[in-house]
Amino acid sequence: MAQSDVGNADASDAAGDAGAVLSSAARHAIAYRTAPQESQCAQASYAQSVASFDDPLPEQGEPAEQVLDELVRRAVPGLHASTGPRFFGWVIGNSHPVGVAADWLTSAWGQNTANHVAAPAAAAAETVAARWLLEVLRLPAACSLGFVTGATMASFVGLAAARGEVLRRAGWDVEAQGLFGAPPVRVLIGAEAHASVFSALHYLGFGKASLLRVPADPQGVMDVDAFETILARDVPEGAPLIVVTQAGHIHTGAVDAHERIVPLAQARGGWVHVDGAFGLWARACPARAHLAQGLEAADSWATDGHKWLQTPFDCGYVIVRDAEAHRRAMTIAASYLPAVSEHERDPSHYVPELSRRARGFATWALLRHFGRNGIAAMVERHCAQARLLAALLAAEPGIAVLNEVVLNQVAVRFGTDADEAVGDALTLAAIAALQQEGTCFAGSAKWRGRWILRLSIIGASTTEDDIRLSAQAIVRAWRRVASGSATG
Repeated sequence: MAQSDVGNADASDAAGDAGAVLSSAARHAIAYRTAPQESQCAQASYAQSVASFDDPLPEQGEPAEQVLDELVRRAVPGLHASTGPRFFGWVIGNSHPVGVAADWLTSAWGQNTANHVAAPAAAAAETVAARWLLEVLRLPAACSLGFVTGATMASFVGLAAARGEVLRRAGWDVEAQGLFGAPPVRVLIGAEAHASVFSALHYLGFGKASLLRVPADPQGVMDVDAFETILARDVPEGAPLIVVTQAGHIHTGAVDAHERIVPLAQARGGWVHVDGAFGLWARACPARAHLAQGLEAADSWATDGHKWLQTPFDCGYVIVRDAEAHRRAMTIAASYLPAVSEHERDPSHYVPELSRRARGFATWALLRHFGRNGIAAMVERHCAQARLLAALLAAEPGIAVLNEVVLNQVAVRFGTDADEAVGDALTLAAIAALQQEGTCFAGSAKWRGRWILRLSIIGASTTEDDIRLSAQAIVRAWRRVASGSATG
Protein backbone atom coordinates (compact mmCIF):
# COMPACT_ATOMS: atom_id res chain seq x y z
CA MET A 1 0.00 0.00 0.00
CA ALA A 2 1.35 3.41 -0.93
CA GLN A 3 2.21 5.82 1.88
CA SER A 4 -0.58 8.19 0.80
CA ASP A 5 -3.06 5.29 0.91
CA VAL A 6 -1.96 4.50 4.46
CA GLY A 7 -2.49 8.13 5.43
CA ASN A 8 -5.94 8.19 3.89
CA ALA A 9 -6.87 4.97 5.66
CA ASP A 10 -5.72 6.37 9.01
CA ALA A 11 -7.76 9.55 8.45
CA SER A 12 -10.81 7.49 7.50
CA ASP A 13 -10.45 5.36 10.62
CA ALA A 14 -10.11 8.48 12.77
CA ALA A 15 -13.23 9.99 11.24
CA GLY A 16 -15.14 6.77 11.88
CA ASP A 17 -13.93 6.65 15.47
CA ALA A 18 -14.96 10.28 15.98
CA GLY A 19 -18.42 9.58 14.65
CA ALA A 20 -18.83 6.57 16.92
CA VAL A 21 -17.64 8.29 20.07
CA LEU A 22 -19.70 11.44 19.44
CA SER A 23 -22.78 9.32 18.77
CA SER A 24 -22.14 7.43 22.00
CA ALA A 25 -21.88 10.69 23.94
CA ALA A 26 -25.11 11.94 22.35
CA ARG A 27 -26.93 8.73 23.33
CA HIS A 28 -25.77 9.03 26.92
CA ALA A 29 -26.73 12.73 27.08
CA ILE A 30 -30.16 12.15 25.59
CA ALA A 31 -30.80 9.24 27.94
CA TYR A 32 -29.90 11.40 30.94
CA ARG A 33 -32.02 14.38 29.89
CA THR A 34 -35.09 12.32 28.97
CA ALA A 35 -35.12 9.80 31.83
CA PRO A 36 -37.64 10.38 34.64
CA GLN A 37 -35.86 12.00 37.59
CA GLU A 38 -37.54 10.55 40.64
CA SER A 39 -35.17 12.32 43.02
CA GLN A 40 -33.81 15.81 42.53
CA CYS A 41 -30.87 15.01 44.82
CA ALA A 42 -27.56 13.32 44.05
CA GLN A 43 -27.49 9.75 45.27
CA ALA A 44 -23.72 9.67 45.87
CA SER A 45 -21.83 12.04 48.15
CA TYR A 46 -18.55 13.73 47.30
CA ALA A 47 -16.58 11.08 49.21
CA GLN A 48 -18.45 8.27 47.43
CA SER A 49 -17.86 9.96 44.08
CA VAL A 50 -14.13 10.28 44.75
CA ALA A 51 -14.00 6.58 45.63
CA SER A 52 -15.84 5.74 42.40
CA PHE A 53 -13.45 7.73 40.18
CA ASP A 54 -10.24 6.96 42.08
CA ASP A 55 -8.52 4.21 40.06
CA PRO A 56 -4.77 3.98 39.48
CA LEU A 57 -3.61 5.95 36.45
CA PRO A 58 -3.83 3.54 33.47
CA GLU A 59 -0.57 2.52 31.85
CA GLN A 60 -2.29 1.87 28.54
CA GLY A 61 -5.12 3.82 27.00
CA GLU A 62 -8.65 2.42 26.79
CA PRO A 63 -11.13 2.48 23.87
CA ALA A 64 -13.04 5.76 23.65
CA GLU A 65 -16.56 4.36 23.98
CA GLN A 66 -15.51 2.28 26.97
CA VAL A 67 -14.11 5.42 28.61
CA LEU A 68 -17.41 7.24 28.05
CA ASP A 69 -19.41 4.34 29.44
CA GLU A 70 -17.25 4.34 32.56
CA LEU A 71 -17.50 8.11 32.92
CA VAL A 72 -21.30 7.94 32.83
CA ARG A 73 -21.47 5.01 35.23
CA ARG A 74 -19.29 6.76 37.79
CA ALA A 75 -20.61 10.32 37.37
CA VAL A 76 -24.40 9.97 37.22
CA PRO A 77 -24.92 8.87 40.86
CA GLY A 78 -23.16 12.07 41.98
CA LEU A 79 -25.23 14.42 39.83
CA HIS A 80 -27.94 16.63 41.29
CA ALA A 81 -30.94 16.99 39.01
CA SER A 82 -30.14 20.65 38.37
CA THR A 83 -31.69 20.30 34.91
CA GLY A 84 -34.93 19.08 36.51
CA PRO A 85 -38.12 21.00 37.30
CA ARG A 86 -37.88 20.94 41.11
CA PHE A 87 -34.26 21.92 41.70
CA PHE A 88 -34.29 25.11 43.77
CA GLY A 89 -30.93 24.83 45.53
CA TRP A 90 -29.10 27.73 43.90
CA VAL A 91 -29.97 30.39 41.37
CA ILE A 92 -29.14 28.34 38.30
CA GLY A 93 -31.16 27.68 35.18
CA ASN A 94 -31.97 24.37 33.55
CA SER A 95 -29.34 24.35 30.78
CA HIS A 96 -32.14 24.44 28.22
CA PRO A 97 -31.94 21.74 25.49
CA VAL A 98 -31.57 24.36 22.74
CA GLY A 99 -28.59 25.86 24.55
CA VAL A 100 -27.12 22.42 25.25
CA ALA A 101 -27.42 21.49 21.57
CA ALA A 102 -25.74 24.75 20.54
CA ASP A 103 -23.05 24.09 23.15
CA TRP A 104 -22.44 20.58 21.77
CA LEU A 105 -21.83 22.16 18.39
CA THR A 106 -19.60 24.76 20.02
CA SER A 107 -17.41 22.01 21.50
CA ALA A 108 -17.44 20.02 18.27
CA TRP A 109 -16.46 23.06 16.20
CA GLY A 110 -13.55 23.68 18.59
CA GLN A 111 -13.26 27.42 17.98
CA ASN A 112 -10.96 29.42 20.24
CA THR A 113 -12.76 32.76 20.46
CA ALA A 114 -9.58 34.72 21.02
CA ASN A 115 -10.26 37.14 18.18
CA HIS A 116 -12.35 37.78 15.10
CA VAL A 117 -9.75 36.37 12.71
CA ALA A 118 -9.15 33.11 14.58
CA ALA A 119 -12.91 32.49 14.92
CA PRO A 120 -14.94 34.69 12.54
CA ALA A 121 -18.30 32.97 13.10
CA ALA A 122 -17.87 32.82 16.88
CA ALA A 123 -16.95 36.52 17.02
CA ALA A 124 -19.89 37.39 14.77
CA ALA A 125 -22.33 35.43 16.95
CA GLU A 126 -21.07 37.41 19.96
CA THR A 127 -21.46 40.69 18.12
CA VAL A 128 -25.12 40.04 17.32
CA ALA A 129 -25.94 38.33 20.64
CA ALA A 130 -24.45 41.31 22.49
CA ARG A 131 -26.75 43.68 20.63
CA TRP A 132 -29.77 41.46 21.36
CA LEU A 133 -28.87 41.23 25.05
CA LEU A 134 -28.73 45.01 25.37
CA GLU A 135 -32.16 45.21 23.73
CA VAL A 136 -33.68 42.54 26.00
CA LEU A 137 -32.22 44.12 29.14
CA ARG A 138 -33.12 47.63 27.92
CA LEU A 139 -29.63 49.04 28.42
CA PRO A 140 -27.95 51.68 26.22
CA ALA A 141 -27.13 50.36 22.75
CA ALA A 142 -23.66 51.95 22.80
CA CYS A 143 -22.50 49.81 25.74
CA SER A 144 -19.74 47.25 25.26
CA LEU A 145 -20.35 43.66 26.32
CA GLY A 146 -17.99 40.84 27.19
CA PHE A 147 -18.81 37.11 27.37
CA VAL A 148 -17.29 35.72 30.57
CA THR A 149 -17.67 32.61 32.72
CA GLY A 150 -20.31 34.06 35.04
CA ALA A 151 -21.29 36.98 37.23
CA THR A 152 -18.16 36.72 39.38
CA MET A 153 -15.90 37.40 36.41
CA ALA A 154 -18.40 39.87 35.03
CA SER A 155 -18.08 41.92 38.22
CA PHE A 156 -14.31 41.53 38.09
CA VAL A 157 -14.21 43.00 34.58
CA GLY A 158 -16.72 45.76 35.31
CA LEU A 159 -14.88 46.75 38.47
CA ALA A 160 -11.51 46.65 36.67
CA ALA A 161 -12.91 49.14 34.17
CA ALA A 162 -14.26 51.19 37.08
CA ARG A 163 -10.93 51.18 38.91
CA GLY A 164 -9.04 52.29 35.83
CA GLU A 165 -11.48 55.05 34.93
CA VAL A 166 -11.92 56.64 38.37
CA LEU A 167 -8.14 56.67 38.82
CA ARG A 168 -7.67 58.12 35.31
CA ARG A 169 -10.01 60.98 36.29
CA ALA A 170 -7.75 61.56 39.30
CA GLY A 171 -4.67 61.75 37.05
CA TRP A 172 -3.40 58.21 37.60
CA ASP A 173 -2.92 55.61 34.82
CA VAL A 174 -3.32 52.29 36.61
CA GLU A 175 -2.67 50.25 33.46
CA ALA A 176 0.75 51.92 33.10
CA GLN A 177 1.68 52.73 36.71
CA GLY A 178 0.01 49.98 38.72
CA LEU A 179 -1.49 50.55 42.14
CA PHE A 180 1.57 51.45 44.22
CA GLY A 181 1.28 55.15 45.02
CA ALA A 182 -2.15 55.52 43.45
CA PRO A 183 -4.74 57.76 45.10
CA PRO A 184 -6.97 55.66 47.39
CA VAL A 185 -10.23 54.57 45.80
CA ARG A 186 -13.26 54.61 48.08
CA VAL A 187 -15.64 51.69 47.50
CA LEU A 188 -19.17 51.80 48.92
CA ILE A 189 -20.97 48.47 48.97
CA GLY A 190 -24.00 47.03 50.72
CA ALA A 191 -23.30 45.00 53.85
CA GLU A 192 -25.27 42.11 52.32
CA ALA A 193 -23.78 42.21 48.83
CA HIS A 194 -23.08 38.83 47.27
CA ALA A 195 -19.84 37.09 48.24
CA SER A 196 -18.70 36.99 44.61
CA VAL A 197 -18.53 40.79 44.45
CA PHE A 198 -16.35 40.95 47.55
CA SER A 199 -14.11 38.36 45.85
CA ALA A 200 -13.92 40.40 42.64
CA LEU A 201 -12.89 43.46 44.65
CA HIS A 202 -10.30 41.37 46.49
CA TYR A 203 -8.81 40.17 43.18
CA LEU A 204 -8.47 43.82 42.13
CA GLY A 205 -6.53 44.84 45.23
CA PHE A 206 -9.32 46.22 47.39
CA GLY A 207 -8.91 44.74 50.84
CA LYS A 208 -12.03 43.82 52.76
CA ALA A 209 -11.15 46.20 55.57
CA SER A 210 -10.90 49.14 53.15
CA LEU A 211 -14.50 48.86 51.91
CA LEU A 212 -17.18 51.23 53.18
CA ARG A 213 -20.09 48.90 53.98
CA VAL A 214 -23.57 50.35 53.95
CA PRO A 215 -26.07 48.84 56.43
CA ALA A 216 -28.91 46.85 54.92
CA ASP A 217 -32.65 47.33 55.24
CA PRO A 218 -34.92 44.44 56.33
CA GLN A 219 -34.84 42.93 52.83
CA GLY A 220 -31.05 42.99 52.64
CA VAL A 221 -30.47 45.89 50.26
CA MET A 222 -28.73 49.18 51.02
CA ASP A 223 -30.40 51.61 53.40
CA VAL A 224 -30.38 54.72 51.22
CA ASP A 225 -30.26 57.18 54.12
CA ALA A 226 -27.23 55.33 55.52
CA PHE A 227 -25.67 55.35 52.05
CA GLU A 228 -26.09 59.11 51.79
CA THR A 229 -24.61 59.63 55.28
CA ILE A 230 -21.54 57.46 54.58
CA LEU A 231 -21.00 59.09 51.19
CA ALA A 232 -21.01 62.59 52.72
CA ARG A 233 -19.02 61.65 55.82
CA ASP A 234 -16.37 59.21 54.57
CA VAL A 235 -15.70 60.12 50.93
CA PRO A 236 -13.68 63.35 50.45
CA GLU A 237 -14.74 65.63 47.60
CA GLY A 238 -12.92 64.63 44.43
CA ALA A 239 -11.78 61.24 45.74
CA PRO A 240 -11.95 58.33 43.26
CA LEU A 241 -15.22 56.54 44.04
CA ILE A 242 -16.83 53.23 43.10
CA VAL A 243 -20.30 52.26 44.30
CA VAL A 244 -21.43 48.63 44.05
CA THR A 245 -25.16 47.95 44.04
CA GLN A 246 -27.19 44.79 43.59
CA ALA A 247 -30.22 43.76 41.61
CA GLY A 248 -31.44 40.59 43.26
CA HIS A 249 -30.41 39.90 46.86
CA ILE A 250 -29.34 36.27 47.05
CA HIS A 251 -31.93 35.38 49.75
CA THR A 252 -34.76 37.84 49.14
CA GLY A 253 -34.49 38.91 45.51
CA ALA A 254 -34.71 42.55 46.61
CA VAL A 255 -33.17 45.30 44.46
CA ASP A 256 -31.26 48.38 45.60
CA ALA A 257 -32.99 51.75 45.16
CA HIS A 258 -31.06 52.74 42.04
CA GLU A 259 -33.22 55.77 41.30
CA ARG A 260 -31.81 57.40 44.44
CA ILE A 261 -28.37 55.80 44.73
CA VAL A 262 -27.07 56.26 41.18
CA PRO A 263 -27.57 60.07 41.03
CA LEU A 264 -26.01 60.51 44.47
CA ALA A 265 -22.92 58.53 43.45
CA GLN A 266 -22.51 60.11 40.04
CA ALA A 267 -22.91 63.61 41.45
CA ARG A 268 -19.66 62.87 43.31
CA GLY A 269 -17.94 61.60 40.16
CA GLY A 270 -18.46 57.98 41.16
CA TRP A 271 -18.77 54.88 38.99
CA VAL A 272 -21.77 52.66 39.79
CA HIS A 273 -21.40 48.93 39.16
CA VAL A 274 -24.50 46.72 39.42
CA ASP A 275 -24.30 43.09 40.47
CA GLY A 276 -27.37 41.90 38.56
CA ALA A 277 -26.55 38.20 38.33
CA PHE A 278 -30.24 37.32 38.13
CA GLY A 279 -32.14 40.48 39.10
CA LEU A 280 -31.01 42.39 36.02
CA TRP A 281 -33.34 40.12 34.04
CA ALA A 282 -36.30 41.83 35.73
CA ARG A 283 -35.79 44.51 33.09
CA ALA A 284 -36.71 41.95 30.43
CA CYS A 285 -40.17 41.51 31.96
CA PRO A 286 -42.65 44.41 31.76
CA ALA A 287 -44.45 43.26 34.92
CA ARG A 288 -41.19 43.21 36.94
CA ALA A 289 -39.21 46.01 35.27
CA HIS A 290 -40.25 48.59 37.87
CA LEU A 291 -38.05 46.78 40.39
CA ALA A 292 -34.96 47.73 38.39
CA GLN A 293 -35.96 51.29 37.56
CA GLY A 294 -33.03 53.70 37.49
CA LEU A 295 -30.53 50.90 37.10
CA GLU A 296 -30.05 51.79 33.42
CA ALA A 297 -28.17 54.96 34.48
CA ALA A 298 -25.34 52.96 36.09
CA ASP A 299 -21.88 52.58 34.54
CA SER A 300 -21.44 48.81 34.42
CA TRP A 301 -23.52 45.71 35.00
CA ALA A 302 -22.83 42.02 35.66
CA THR A 303 -25.29 39.24 34.90
CA ASP A 304 -25.47 35.53 34.10
CA GLY A 305 -26.70 33.67 31.06
CA HIS A 306 -26.82 30.39 32.97
CA LYS A 307 -29.54 31.79 35.19
CA TRP A 308 -32.64 33.24 33.53
CA LEU A 309 -31.49 32.79 29.94
CA GLN A 310 -30.97 29.06 30.71
CA THR A 311 -27.61 28.78 28.88
CA PRO A 312 -25.30 25.90 29.78
CA PHE A 313 -22.41 26.63 32.12
CA ASP A 314 -20.28 28.65 31.96
CA CYS A 315 -21.81 31.83 30.60
CA GLY A 316 -22.02 35.36 31.97
CA TYR A 317 -22.00 38.88 30.61
CA VAL A 318 -20.29 42.11 31.63
CA ILE A 319 -21.77 45.29 30.21
CA VAL A 320 -19.93 48.63 30.37
CA ARG A 321 -21.26 52.04 29.36
CA ASP A 322 -17.78 53.42 28.60
CA ALA A 323 -16.45 51.01 25.98
CA GLU A 324 -13.04 52.68 25.95
CA ALA A 325 -12.62 52.20 29.72
CA HIS A 326 -13.67 48.57 29.21
CA ARG A 327 -11.07 48.01 26.49
CA ARG A 328 -8.31 49.78 28.45
CA ALA A 329 -8.85 47.41 31.36
CA MET A 330 -9.01 44.19 29.32
CA THR A 331 -7.30 44.35 25.92
CA ILE A 332 -4.55 41.80 25.36
CA ALA A 333 -2.16 43.05 22.65
CA ALA A 334 0.69 41.30 20.84
CA SER A 335 2.29 41.52 17.40
CA TYR A 336 0.85 38.15 16.34
CA LEU A 337 -2.72 39.17 17.25
CA PRO A 338 -4.75 40.86 14.49
CA ALA A 339 -5.59 44.54 14.48
CA VAL A 340 -9.23 45.62 14.62
CA SER A 341 -10.77 47.95 12.08
CA GLU A 342 -13.53 50.43 12.84
CA HIS A 343 -16.37 48.00 12.14
CA GLU A 344 -14.89 44.89 13.74
CA ARG A 345 -15.29 43.59 17.30
CA ASP A 346 -12.48 41.58 18.87
CA PRO A 347 -13.90 39.36 21.67
CA SER A 348 -10.63 39.37 23.63
CA HIS A 349 -10.80 43.14 24.14
CA TYR A 350 -13.63 42.76 26.66
CA VAL A 351 -12.66 39.77 28.83
CA PRO A 352 -9.59 38.61 30.78
CA GLU A 353 -9.22 35.41 28.73
CA LEU A 354 -7.44 34.99 25.41
CA SER A 355 -8.17 31.30 24.95
CA ARG A 356 -11.81 30.51 25.66
CA ARG A 357 -14.88 28.74 24.36
CA ALA A 358 -17.36 30.40 22.02
CA ARG A 359 -20.12 31.37 24.46
CA GLY A 360 -21.90 33.48 21.88
CA PHE A 361 -23.31 30.50 19.98
CA ALA A 362 -25.50 29.21 22.83
CA THR A 363 -26.47 32.77 23.80
CA TRP A 364 -27.51 33.58 20.23
CA ALA A 365 -29.43 30.29 19.94
CA LEU A 366 -31.42 30.80 23.15
CA LEU A 367 -32.22 34.44 22.47
CA ARG A 368 -33.50 33.38 19.07
CA HIS A 369 -35.42 30.43 20.55
CA PHE A 370 -37.15 32.36 23.34
CA GLY A 371 -37.45 35.76 21.72
CA ARG A 372 -38.14 38.91 23.70
CA ASN A 373 -41.65 37.78 24.65
CA GLY A 374 -40.58 34.30 25.70
CA ILE A 375 -37.96 35.65 28.10
CA ALA A 376 -40.44 38.10 29.60
CA ALA A 377 -43.04 35.35 30.06
CA MET A 378 -40.53 33.02 31.71
CA VAL A 379 -39.36 35.64 34.21
CA GLU A 380 -42.94 36.52 35.14
CA ARG A 381 -43.90 32.83 35.40
CA HIS A 382 -41.07 32.14 37.84
CA CYS A 383 -41.95 35.18 39.94
CA ALA A 384 -45.57 34.02 40.12
CA GLN A 385 -44.44 30.51 41.04
CA ALA A 386 -42.29 31.91 43.85
CA ARG A 387 -45.27 33.83 45.21
CA LEU A 388 -47.42 30.69 45.05
CA LEU A 389 -44.79 28.61 46.85
CA ALA A 390 -44.43 31.27 49.55
CA ALA A 391 -48.20 31.39 50.08
CA LEU A 392 -48.50 27.61 50.34
CA LEU A 393 -45.68 27.41 52.89
CA ALA A 394 -46.80 30.41 54.96
CA ALA A 395 -50.19 28.74 55.46
CA GLU A 396 -48.56 25.94 57.48
CA PRO A 397 -48.19 26.55 61.25
CA GLY A 398 -44.54 26.74 62.28
CA ILE A 399 -43.30 27.89 58.86
CA ALA A 400 -42.49 31.53 58.18
CA VAL A 401 -41.56 33.20 54.90
CA LEU A 402 -39.05 35.88 55.83
CA ASN A 403 -38.90 37.95 52.66
CA GLU A 404 -41.19 40.00 50.51
CA VAL A 405 -41.36 37.81 47.41
CA VAL A 406 -40.68 40.32 44.64
CA LEU A 407 -38.75 38.09 42.24
CA ASN A 408 -37.97 34.38 42.35
CA GLN A 409 -36.41 33.94 45.82
CA VAL A 410 -38.17 32.54 48.89
CA ALA A 411 -36.49 32.52 52.33
CA VAL A 412 -38.09 30.12 54.81
CA ARG A 413 -37.66 29.55 58.54
CA PHE A 414 -39.05 26.63 60.55
CA GLY A 415 -40.05 26.55 64.20
CA THR A 416 -41.31 30.09 64.35
CA ASP A 417 -42.34 29.85 68.01
CA ALA A 418 -38.96 28.55 69.14
CA ASP A 419 -35.96 30.56 70.27
CA GLU A 420 -33.17 31.13 67.75
CA ALA A 421 -31.01 28.13 68.67
CA VAL A 422 -33.92 25.70 68.61
CA GLY A 423 -35.25 27.32 65.42
CA ASP A 424 -31.86 26.80 63.79
CA ALA A 425 -31.88 23.13 64.75
CA LEU A 426 -35.43 22.64 63.52
CA THR A 427 -34.70 24.43 60.25
CA LEU A 428 -31.60 22.36 59.53
CA ALA A 429 -33.44 19.16 60.43
CA ALA A 430 -36.33 20.04 58.09
CA ILE A 431 -33.90 20.75 55.26
CA ALA A 432 -32.12 17.43 55.83
CA ALA A 433 -35.47 15.60 55.79
CA LEU A 434 -36.46 17.38 52.58
CA GLN A 435 -33.20 16.48 50.84
CA GLN A 436 -33.43 12.88 51.99
CA GLU A 437 -36.90 12.50 50.49
CA GLY A 438 -35.78 14.04 47.18
CA THR A 439 -39.05 15.39 45.74
CA CYS A 440 -37.31 18.72 45.36
CA PHE A 441 -33.87 20.04 46.21
CA ALA A 442 -33.21 23.19 48.19
CA GLY A 443 -30.38 24.13 50.47
CA SER A 444 -29.60 26.00 53.65
CA ALA A 445 -28.14 29.45 54.10
CA LYS A 446 -27.33 31.60 57.09
CA TRP A 447 -28.97 35.00 56.94
CA ARG A 448 -28.58 37.54 59.73
CA GLY A 449 -27.33 34.89 62.11
CA ARG A 450 -30.19 32.45 61.52
CA TRP A 451 -30.40 29.34 59.34
CA ILE A 452 -32.98 29.41 56.58
CA LEU A 453 -34.19 27.27 53.71
CA ARG A 454 -33.55 29.21 50.51
CA LEU A 455 -35.56 28.41 47.39
CA SER A 456 -34.68 29.78 43.96
CA ILE A 457 -37.31 29.30 41.26
CA ILE A 458 -35.55 29.72 37.93
CA GLY A 459 -35.68 26.49 35.89
CA ALA A 460 -37.39 26.77 32.51
CA SER A 461 -39.10 23.39 32.99
CA THR A 462 -40.72 24.21 36.37
CA THR A 463 -44.53 24.13 36.31
CA GLU A 464 -47.20 25.10 38.81
CA ASP A 465 -47.67 21.38 39.54
CA ASP A 466 -43.97 21.18 40.47
CA ILE A 467 -44.45 24.08 42.86
CA ARG A 468 -47.40 22.39 44.55
CA LEU A 469 -45.57 19.05 44.79
CA SER A 470 -42.56 20.83 46.28
CA ALA A 471 -44.67 22.73 48.82
CA GLN A 472 -46.26 19.47 49.92
CA ALA A 473 -42.83 17.87 50.30
CA ILE A 474 -41.52 20.79 52.37
CA VAL A 475 -44.58 20.70 54.62
CA ARG A 476 -44.22 16.90 55.05
CA ALA A 477 -40.57 17.29 55.99
CA TRP A 478 -41.44 20.00 58.52
CA ARG A 479 -44.25 17.97 60.05
CA ARG A 480 -41.97 14.94 60.51
CA VAL A 481 -39.37 17.11 62.23
CA ALA A 482 -41.96 18.97 64.34
CA SER A 483 -43.60 15.70 65.37
CA GLY A 484 -40.28 14.20 66.40
CA SER A 485 -39.35 17.33 68.30
CA ALA A 486 -42.67 17.34 70.18
CA THR A 487 -42.31 13.64 70.97
CA GLY A 488 -38.72 14.07 72.08
